[in-house]
Amino acid sequence: MEELRKVILLILFLLSAAETRSEPQVPCFFIFGDSLVDNGNNNGLLTLARANYMPYGVDFSEGPSGRFNNGRTTVDVLAQLLGFRNFIPSYSTVQRNEVLRGVNFASGAAGIRDETGNNLQLYELGARKVAAIGLGEIGCIPYELARLSSSNNKTGSRCNEKINKAINIFNIGLLQMVKRFNRDMEDAMFIYVNTYESSKDLVKNAMAYGFNVVDKGCCGVGRNNGQITCLPLQTPCANHSSHLFWDAFHPTEAANQIYATKAYNSTSSLDVYPMNIKQLALA
Repeated sequence: MEELRKVILLILFLLSAAETRSEPQVPCFFIFGDSLVDNGNNNGLLTLARANYMPYGVDFSEGPSGRFNNGRTTVDVLAQLLGFRNFIPSYSTVQRNEVLRGVNFASGAAGIRDETGNNLQLYELGARKVAAIGLGEIGCIPYELARLSSSNNKTGSRCNEKINKAINIFNIGLLQMVKRFNRDMEDAMFIYVNTYESSKDLVKNAMAYGFNVVDKGCCGVGRNNGQITCLPLQTPCANHSSHLFWDAFHPTEAANQIYATKAYNSTSSLDVYPMNIKQLALA
């Protein structure tokens, strides 16, 4: 029996070690968008579009991080499904040794145009508006990554090689904006994730998904908590996962998990087209 116990322990150890050594399904993951996927890029900006205070992050392991809900965003869940050990770092905090694993460039209130979100800024710094990190702030992906990591040509080449195999999430703009953003992506595969249909499905079948409240935010101000986002230190609803929406604009972590799971492995063309993210990662 003792020998059998040792064998079992050895097998468990080897399986654990193999899991620890396992690599993500893609080498890097880049994220572009607005507050739905922002993970803290707005924390240092003079804007009302910020979420680095309670009750935001009340269910997140790092507390209020700048994510505009109670826990993980859709791209946080996708990063886990893709096999990344840690969440993708924000553009504002990324370290050079992290760049080639991925960067989250999303910024709350950002849009296709750089001036989008200026109505939410607290005040203007000289002639430069800093209400949100627009796409024009970032430039093309290969140039920005090479700048962040190193000016070394070998590193720049490595950046381009990884970008060709990366998953890129655009939660902002359309294909024309993507092409403006990175001129080398004309031949890339684009997947359309239909969050509109997914939202309709969640509302229609709310009880089946575990949601009891679909017409009111868990926290916020105004009618149905749907006019202003959560105020600092505001007491949210008691059961966070029973609500589809966390505040006036953003889903709860429970909803984000469903959105991400559908995008990752749904076989319905109503959810994702022409393939899901898992199929793209393994292609």
